[in-house]
Amino acid sequence: MKTYEHIVELLGDKASYYLDHVSEKITKDELQLPEKNVVDKVFVPSNRNTRVLGSLSQLYDHGNLSGTGYLSILPVDQGIEHSAAFSFYKNPDYFDPENIIKLAIEAGCNGVASTFGGLGLYARKYAHKIPFIVKINHNELLSYPNAYDQTLFGTVKEAWDMGAVAIGATIYFGSKESNRQLKEIGEAFSEAHSLGLATILWCYTRNDSFKTDKEDYHSSADLTAQANHLGATIQADIIKQKLPTNNYGFKNIQFGKYDDAMYETLTTEHPIDLCRLQVANCYMGKIGLINSGGGSKGESDLTEAIITAIVNKRAGGSGLILGRKAFQRPFKEGVELLHAVQGVYLEKKITIA
Repeated sequence: MKTYEHIVELLGDKASYYLDHVSEKITKDELQLPEKNVVDKVFVPSNRNTRVLGSLSQLYDHGNLSGTGYLSILPVDQGIEHSAAFSFYKNPDYFDPENIIKLAIEAGCNGVASTFGGLGLYARKYAHKIPFIVKINHNELLSYPNAYDQTLFGTVKEAWDMGAVAIGATIYFGSKESNRQLKEIGEAFSEAHSLGLATILWCYTRNDSFKTDKEDYHSSADLTAQANHLGATIQADIIKQKLPTNNYGFKNIQFGKYDDAMYETLTTEHPIDLCRLQVANCYMGKIGLINSGGGSKGESDLTEAIITAIVNKRAGGSGLILGRKAFQRPFKEGVELLHAVQGVYLEKKITIA
């Protein structure tokens, strides 16, 4: 795992920008920060039953980040979302889902998130060795022309039967299908909680109008933060979200509810402050925010992953759910990259901004 000195060296002239920033709009004192007893503090007073508390504890108490309140999850469902050939041609070993599970175990992840087929094939061999998170819906892109919608691929009961501790799902907020997806996944989350499974929601925005001639606002702080708030509303226990790349989506697209004062009151242009708005919309950090690692770009992957982890941690987030940067490279390198990211969360010198 990277030492603090190595991280500073990797960041170069941007080290102070990322490591010394202090958030003054929404302060860290206002947040529920990740900590050892986060499940007790947040969910014991809630309506989650004791089996859900047990499932959440299994996630938070597994792997290299066990007992820290942080999560490092390996997600691999790109074989459906992006096509298997495109996702795995850089490392064909991952056509076999056992290698996905092995990567998560070797890297000391809190859990592995994948498909019904991939996890189900090895459930009896591995479900007791690492927490399984079954992704229950996907956007399959074999239909022509491509349609962007989330379709259920199985049932909550099937995930429970294979020994999973959690289900994951995606809602495309802003899409014309989002109302159906909200109802569908809200019901699935209710069933999951009744069976004792934790729930993780991929809160993604999707609408052609969110991309203008000047800017793509699909990952703007204000739109993604509102998606997080809707995810927490249907009782997601953990929120997965892309790191913000800009702001002013509501204002510049001219829709929804916004006021210039809300931007001035809550955010600055600093990426840590933009991410903090996402955290705030997860009930001030009580519902953990895990940011995604993004696609693999080659040599810059390590630096990008470290920066994403620093922004998430210093904003008050709860970890990373990083896939392509890890599995689209040789096994050993994937393990090393995941360890480097986990090192950010274990490094006490990297504090909450």
